Amino acid sequence: MCASDTRQTNVFRFSERVMTMSQSKIKLNATEEVQEFVNAASRCDFDIDVYYNRFLIDAKSILGVLSLDLTRELTVDCHGESPEFNRTLKKFAVA
Repeated sequence: MCASDTRQTNVFRFSERVMTMSQSKIKLNATEEVQEFVNAASRCDFDIDVYYNRFLIDAKSILGVLSLDLTRELTVDCHGESPEFNRTLKKFAVA
């Protein structure tokens, strides 16, 4: 099997996989809220990104999330679906 065959197989597998992505706006006001958010994100088996302006952070990194400006509204991109994490997002959602 040559390298191009392996790449085609990977592309084929990727194309069979269904990916969902959702975006939410949240506000985290205290360190305890950041910890709760990161713990919930860490239980997910898909990528979750948090960003503000040009800073993009892995939502599973407590130091990364704490490094963001928590006085601002944050955008969360979920690259999958989890009812439990959706409840956490609703808790911190910006009205």
